[in-house]
Formats: sequence, C-alpha cells, structure tokens
Amino acid sequence: MPFVCPVHKEHSVDFHSFCLPLHELLQTITILFFFFSSLQEVTASSRHYVDRLFDLDPQKVLQGVIDMKNAVIGNNKQKANLIVLGAVPRLLYLLQQETSSTELRTECAVVLGSLAMGTENNVKSLLDCHIIPALLQGLLSPDLKFIEACLRCLRTIFISPVTPEDLLYTDATVISHLMALLSRSRYTQEYICQIFSHCCKGPDHQTILFNHGAVQNIAHLLVSTSYKVRMQALKCFSVLAFENPQVSMTLVNVSVDGELLPQIFVKMLQRDKPIEMQLTSAKCLTSMCRAGAIRTDDSCIVLKTLPCLVRMCSKERLLEERVEGAETLAYLIETDVELQRIASITDHLIVMLADYFKYPSSVSAITDIKRLDHDLKHAHELRQAAFKLYASLGANDEDIRKKPILESGAIELLCSLTQSENLALRVNGIWALMNMAFQAEQKIKSDILRGLSTEQLFQLLSDSDVNVLMKTLGLLRNLLSTRPHIDHIMSTHGKQIMQAVTLILEGEHNIEVKEQTLCILANIADGTTAKELIMTNDDILQKIKYYMSHSNAKLQLAAMFCISNLIWNEEEGSQERQDKLRDMGIVDILHKLSQSSDPNLCDK
Repeated sequence: MPFVCPVHKEHSVDFHSFCLPLHELLQTITILFFFFSSLQEVTASSRHYVDRLFDLDPQKVLQGVIDMKNAVIGNNKQKANLIVLGAVPRLLYLLQQETSSTELRTECAVVLGSLAMGTENNVKSLLDCHIIPALLQGLLSPDLKFIEACLRCLRTIFISPVTPEDLLYTDATVISHLMALLSRSRYTQEYICQIFSHCCKGPDHQTILFNHGAVQNIAHLLVSTSYKVRMQALKCFSVLAFENPQVSMTLVNVSVDGELLPQIFVKMLQRDKPIEMQLTSAKCLTSMCRAGAIRTDDSCIVLKTLPCLVRMCSKERLLEERVEGAETLAYLIETDVELQRIASITDHLIVMLADYFKYPSSVSAITDIKRLDHDLKHAHELRQAAFKLYASLGANDEDIRKKPILESGAIELLCSLTQSENLALRVNGIWALMNMAFQAEQKIKSDILRGLSTEQLFQLLSDSDVNVLMKTLGLLRNLLSTRPHIDHIMSTHGKQIMQAVTLILEGEHNIEVKEQTLCILANIADGTTAKELIMTNDDILQKIKYYMSHSNAKLQLAAMFCISNLIWNEEEGSQERQDKLRDMGIVDILHKLSQSSDPNLCDK
C-alpha cells in the first residue's frame, strides 16, 4: 500500500506521484547547481560595480559610475542585476548630493537614463525609488550638461507606458521651469517637447500647458535648424490642438518669422518631407479644421491636408503610417459631405481601403514569431482604421455610399466581418453598416440585409455585448426609414424582425436598448402596409401599452410615437385602428398622459 498523507480533511495525495526517478533527480540538481553558480558569477560581477559607488575616493566613485555606464549599454541583463543589487538608490543619492562634482552628478543621470531604456520593470523600479522628483530637482542646477542629462532621463521615463503622466503636473512650478529651459539648448528643446507631447493626455493637461504659454514658447521651434526639435515641436501642437477649439483658434493666428502657423504646417506636408512630419502636420491641420479654426473648403485642407492623408493610406506606406493616415482622414471628413465626396474620388482611396482587409496575406508563410505577432496586431489595427474611414465616407452622402464604396465590395466585406470572434471588429463592422444604411436607397438596404442574412441579424441581436446590440438596432432603425422602404423590407423580413423585437422587449435589457427597439416599432408603424404587422399582433400591442405606463419617460415617449403613427387620422383604416386601440384601453392611457407634468409627454 502506498503511503498517503491527508492534505485536507476530504482529500489525500499519493506521494509516489511526486517522486522523480533517481537519475532525473540528479540531473535536476545538476542543472540547478550550474544555474545558481552562473547567477552567482553574474551577481558577483555586478556587485563589483555597485561596491565601487561607495568608495571614499570621489575619483574612484566617478570612474566606477563611468564603467557602470559602459557596462549597461545594450545589456538588459546587466541593467536588471544592478537594479536588484541596489544601484539605483545610491546613484540617486550621489546625483542629489551638492558635494558631488557636476561631472559625477551628470554621469549618474546618464546611467539612470540607460537603466530606464531597459524593460518596463526597470522603469517601475526607478519610479519606486522616486526618481522623478530627484531629476526635477536636478533641473534647478546652473550646469547645462547636467540639466540635459536629467531631461534626457526624464524623457525616457515619461515615454514609458508604465509612467503616469500626472507625475509631471503634481507641482505647478515644474511646467513653468520647463518652459524657461526651452531656450537653453536644442537638446533641452527636443527633450522638453517630447515630454510634453507624451504627457498631454486630454483637456486638463492641454489647459495647463496652454495656460503656461506652450503655444508662444514652442511655436518658434517649428523653424529650428534641428530636425528633431522641429519634429517634437510639431508633435506637441498635434496633441495640444486635438479636439481643443481654444488651442486651435490660437494657433491659426500665431506667426513665426512673418509666416502663420497653418502656412508652416502646409510646408511640412510637402512630399519631400519625411513621412512622420507630413502625417503630424496633417494631424495639426485636421484638428484645427475640426475645431472651426480653418474652413473645410480652405485650400490648405482640400488641396493639401486631404490629399496628404489619402497618400498615407497607400500600400507603399508602413503599416503604422497607413493606420494613422486612415484614422486621421476619417476624423477630418467625418462631418463634412463635400470632403467625403472629394476623398472618395481621390487616388483610388476606396480600392486602397479594400487592401486593409487583405493583410497579412499569408500567415503561414511567416516563420518569425515576433514578426507574426507584429503583423497580426497591425492587421487588426488596419481593419479598425478602414472601418472608421468607411463609416466617415458613407456617413452623410448617398452618392458616396451608392457608387465607389459599393463597387469595392465593401458591404459584403463588412457583413462578413460582423461574424468575427473579435468584439472590436464586430462593433465597428455593424457601425459602418449602420452609417451606410442612413438615408440610403432601397437597393443598398436590400444588399445589406442580403449580405447579413436573417440568421446573422438574429445572432447580432442576441450578442452579449451591448455595443453590438445597440449598433445592430441602429442599423435596423436606419433600414426601416421612409415608407416605401419600410413596407418593402417588412414584406420580405417582417416576421423575423417582429420576432426579434418581441424577444428584446421581453429580455433583460437596459433602458437605451428598449428605447431603440420601441423606436424601430414606431418606424414600422409609419409604414403604409407594414403597420398591419403590429395591428395584427396583440402581443406587441400589449407590450406597447405596458411601456406607455412605464416609470421611465423615454420609454413612455417612444411607445407613444408607435401609437401616434398607428392612429394618424389622414391614413386609410385609421378609424378601425383607433377603435381597436380604444377597446384595449390604450386611448384611456393617452388621456392620462395628456395630464402629465412632463411637457414632452403631455404635448404628444
């Protein structure tokens, strides 16, 4: 009998199952021995660098820091070892000591910056040692080389995704001091602008930087002789102006060397400029246009910005550039019909977008795992960007939806992608179809319904994600608009649609979902023949009656729209419908609602 030992009261474990054969046990012990021996050697080697930081001779300490700097360059393992052995607190101590020579303090900042260039865990360790306050304190030094080293290290830490941006804004004097340091050298300009562009996330940060004179202090850097300075200044304006009318309206009137900023941005859009510069300039002009600072029919938008962004969608561009170009173009044209029309006929844009869904062309041919991971990630991003641009292109204009997008096979493509296991793809696919169906002609609506199929429509309406459900209901609502279209669609899909509506109204859904569903019923009730599908369905009528007395005013109002469309006096059969609804007690509810204190309800 094997020896058993109780683990818990009701369980026992067979110790034999954990025993390794003797040769395997010896092999394991040998591997562990060599592992710890090698680790001991590495640790001993690294310990030597740390020990030298505590030498009583300042020159030996300085040489130790310089040697450490050379040892960690490109060596992540060495960086990790030094952090584990406690090098960071000692380096920070030396950096902050006024008795330390400026050269030593500068070298300490350089080593800390090199450690920050390692893994994200390295950055976390540095943050845990409160490196940011120490480096910010270092910026008060009169020595420019030391300031630049501190800024370079701060830049590296702040561009890491693990660093909270708010750490830059905890002390109001920091931003003012950084603005003052912009004039010291091209390196201070490059690093500070890069810090600002990475730490400006949202309107609160934009306001702080704007109020501290970011526009005035950074504008002249756009004409710097240093490309890196120009580029970082441009990125600053890109994030400052995004969805910010105050900044955008200010930028449009700022001039540098007699040239207005929009003119400078347009020069940076030229084909001979680096792609990074073209894209970022286009983003600046796009934000200013969307904020109303530049008219949508201005030549700098129509003839410069829009064509530049279309160029960025070309398959000759890098994947990241194509994603950014499509997303920025979608944002630029989103609310303007004329820009949508121009974009749709510029450089075969619609055909280019179709290529976004063909990447990567052959996953099996890619043997490099890192490359495969990169390509699959960007394949997803490409599709997302294409969805956004398709939605913007077809958002407001029937002709754009009708011809180029349809001819590219977009509807079939979008319908197939609503079946994706990826939630984001399903949401964006149905969202693009919803926009395409808005005020569309009947053929387009029929193509969408045919492409989706009744089964897929039901699948989307029963999706566990509320965003998918809401977008699908929005699609149905757009499909069921204008009487001829309502009657046609309900004549072919009426039974299935009414079944779906019933299931949703009976299900456990939030107010917004129920409201959208009742609005679909109101649209059906506006049809000439389609309304009979409601009038002959007592179950649906009872549900409308129930929601007329619901505690939520939105649902009451949506239910009343249904009834209003059913009993409209000027339509044939209205008297018979009114009689039936009176017999059901619905007219009595209408009388009660006419006495409601809610003006939206009583007016209806």
